[in-house]
Amino acid sequence: MVRRMHFLNHLCLSAALCIGTTKSSLAAEKLVGLQSAPSIAMALPWFAEAARLYPKYDLDFQLVYIASSGIVTAAMSGGNGSVALVGGEGPIRAFLSGNTDFVFIGSVKNVLTHSIMGKPDIKRPQDLKGKKIGVGRIGGNSHYFALYGMRQKGLDPLRDANLIQTGGAPETFLALSSGAVDAASMTTPQDTRAAFTGFNYVIDGREIKPPYVATGFVTLRSVIAKRPKVISQFMHMMAESYKIMLTDRDLAFRLMAKKIGLTDRKVFDAAYTQELKVLEPKLDIKAGAIQATLDEIARTDPRATKVSPQQLIDRRFLEEMEKDGTFDRLGIK
Repeated sequence: MVRRMHFLNHLCLSAALCIGTTKSSLAAEKLVGLQSAPSIAMALPWFAEAARLYPKYDLDFQLVYIASSGIVTAAMSGGNGSVALVGGEGPIRAFLSGNTDFVFIGSVKNVLTHSIMGKPDIKRPQDLKGKKIGVGRIGGNSHYFALYGMRQKGLDPLRDANLIQTGGAPETFLALSSGAVDAASMTTPQDTRAAFTGFNYVIDGREIKPPYVATGFVTLRSVIAKRPKVISQFMHMMAESYKIMLTDRDLAFRLMAKKIGLTDRKVFDAAYTQELKVLEPKLDIKAGAIQATLDEIARTDPRATKVSPQQLIDRRFLEEMEKDGTFDRLGIK
């Protein structure tokens, strides 16, 4: 009888361990995501982590920051990352170069709100002539806006100014504040921070708002084919993160203070209020934003004239969230 009890106890313990191990191994899917800028528009994974949404959506998610969309797409091409929050130019250029595995599955922001900020003595676009203008990296969002914004004001960005690569958004702010450059192309909240310390909006992107995939969700078609459920879980998590971003401003301030060193509440409130106005509530990816990028690239690469935005978009996860009531449940309209 005793032996039988020991055997049953051992059997139950073994079964419990097996069930626990199986549950643990099945609970969380590993997923590496890349982020091309530490900014408000690209902060959704920060909110997901703070709100402990990773386990809620059965994800073992790792976010890696790599400055510039071009380097992000190179990393993804090499298998280092399955999803990304990234500016549009990198993935689109990769697609034009033959890597048609890249695809946009959503977007946080379909307009650029960068601005060119200048020293106190640089007040008008014409004052930029002959000056050193900092941009994060050639091919990134800040570089794109510098080209677009200067052309909008009748300037030739290649002839009238010297564009200097600074690295990423924090480095660009440092380059401007230290005097290493005369002006800089930067986005929220760095432009707001610069304005509060005496720099001028020389070309104000909040007025121009050029269509552009400023923050897109990008993955690979091959990843979707192999792991559709995981990408779906990720997009559902991003939708809930967006809701938290909208409703918990105190958390947002704590995150911006921790992640990018924005500790001035007045600067944060001004930047955050402006940024929320241009974000996509249902994470929609706009064909017009992709087309604008194709048009800009077509200036130097004729292959861009032969590609339509639809070739770069997969809406299945957006449509899934619309049908399963995710947006309604979250109160997102």
